[in-house]
Parts: sequence; structure tokens; C-alpha cells
Amino acid sequence: MSKKLRFGVLSTANIGLKKVIPAMQQGELTCVAAIASRDLGKAREAAAALGIPTAYGSYEELLADPNIDAIYNPLPNPLHVPLTVKAAEAGKHVLCEKPLSMTVAEAKTLLGVRERTGVKICEAFMIRSAQQWLRVRQLLDEGRIGELRAVNAHFSYFNVNPDNIRNSVETGGGGVYDIGCYCIQASRFAFKQEPRRVVSLVDRDAQMGTDRLASAILDFPSGQAIFTCSTQLIPYQRVHFLGTRGRIELEIPFNAPYDRPTRLFVDATGDLSFNGIVTETFPTADQYTLQGDAFARAVFENTEVPVPLEDSIANMAVIEAIFRSGNSGQWEPVLR
Repeated sequence: MSKKLRFGVLSTANIGLKKVIPAMQQGELTCVAAIASRDLGKAREAAAALGIPTAYGSYEELLADPNIDAIYNPLPNPLHVPLTVKAAEAGKHVLCEKPLSMTVAEAKTLLGVRERTGVKICEAFMIRSAQQWLRVRQLLDEGRIGELRAVNAHFSYFNVNPDNIRNSVETGGGGVYDIGCYCIQASRFAFKQEPRRVVSLVDRDAQMGTDRLASAILDFPSGQAIFTCSTQLIPYQRVHFLGTRGRIELEIPFNAPYDRPTRLFVDATGDLSFNGIVTETFPTADQYTLQGDAFARAVFENTEVPVPLEDSIANMAVIEAIFRSGNSGQWEPVLR
């Protein structure tokens, strides 16, 4: 397939400039044709640095460009839904950064937009297109570890800069929105179920007000998931999937390196000396490139995107329940 999906990028956000745009420029099915900023100078600077043909000084100009097929939206969280709506109404497919919305109710508004416009809308959980995660799905489906009963996840980094957008309550900062969403996505993906209720502890930064440390238990029909996420701990990430006959461990589950192979470990022996571990290695790949190509393939073949709106709404429902439980100190139902 020689045709490429022509992306326009809304804003000069770091994740776009440093990770997603360079990755999609390497895609088999993607190219980046334009970038927009409310500051034309910033847009031109980013376009020049990354070799993007067109720069716009407003989002509206980019959305009106007939040579753009799809929009990548890495704007601050409160602008995800409003600009996704504008893009869809302009006839553009949308790949939107996580979290897709700030609330379940806001995410649900996109269902009608999708129905009305006929475009594809996908939340950018790049792990859902990554080789190691697709292999986890295969191993679980094959029953390699028996029946899945528990998922344990950890995701943290250290950032106490009050000027950083991740530390702004007004723009949807904090650990649960930023990285806890991955832990939730991982457990729902693994169980292929929705949790019925959650209980959590949420510790907020006294000055910034953002959740800096959160832990939760998710009660699924066939098991339990636990996770801890933090914006003020040593950078670390790991996910374990434990079953009745074995376990799977992802070494670098979320920020898989693009410059070296990734690994997962399968233990079907229970040997605590770790002698029974089988290591699977995946060739070097950029998961943002894979994400872009998977999204483009869904557009070209008119198939389902890797993370459809229904999935995003379900993930947001868990996030809402975690915040409610953090306030109430009680188990809270997951309300979709």
C-alpha cells in the first residue's frame, strides 16, 4: 500500500515534536503534512526543524486544509474533546492523545460526533499497537499462564516543576490522568473485562494540588488488578500478569525504547530462583510509528481503530471511580 495518511498536528507540544511526529515521519502509511500553533513563529520553527511542509498560525487554518486527511491532537487535556469535535466536523480523522477527555460525560459526546461525521476517532494509547503488548494478548488467549487472576502494575517518574503542564490541576495534570490511565488500560486489556468497583488512596501535592501518588485495586469479575502511579517517585515501570499456571512480566511496558529491542518474560514453573523463565525479545521498533500505521490502516481499510471510543469511555469511567474513592475512602462502583 503506497498511499499515506496525511496528518496535520495541532500544537507544538513536546510529545509531538520529540516523539510522535518523528515516528510518524518514518511510518509506512503515515506522513506529517502540516503543523499548527496559535503562535505562527512556533509553528514555523517546528516545521523547519522537523521538515514539515506547511505551518499555520491557527488551528482553524489547519483544519480547513483540504490536503490534510487526519489530525493528531496532543493539546492540553481540556482541549482534547473540543478540538477533536472541530476536526471531525471538518471531515478529518482524529488520533487524540490520552486521556481522551476529562470526564465520562465529555467522552460520550464524541459518540454522536463520530456517528454524524463518519470519521475515525482513536485515543492514542500507543501500547495497543506495540509488538510486546500484542504478544501478551496472544499468550493470554493461548492460556500460556492458565487463567489470568491478577495484574500488578507500576508507573512513575519525578517531576516537581510547578510550571510543567503535568503539574497543573487546571489542565488535567497529575499522575492518574497522565500515567495511571496506562495501568488501567493494561488491566482492562488483559482481562478483556470491565472492573465492577475500585478502591484507591490518592495523595495530593500540598502546593500544586495534583495527585502525586495514587494506588488502586480494581475488582474484575475474574480477578483483581492493583497499581501504583506517581509523579514524584524514581522513574520506573513494570507490569506483571499472574495466572493459575504461570506469569508474564513486561520489562519496559509503557515507554518501550525505540533504539533497542524490548523483552518480556514468561514463567510457567514458579521456580523462585528464576531458572524457569523464558525470555522473548522483540526487534527494535518505535511504538509511535506502529500506532500511526495501525490508525492509518483502520482508515484505509475502514476497520476498527486500535482504541475505539467505547474503550476510551470505559477507561475514563475507572479514572472517575478512582478519584471518587480517593475522596470517599470507600469502594466506588465503575459507572459507564
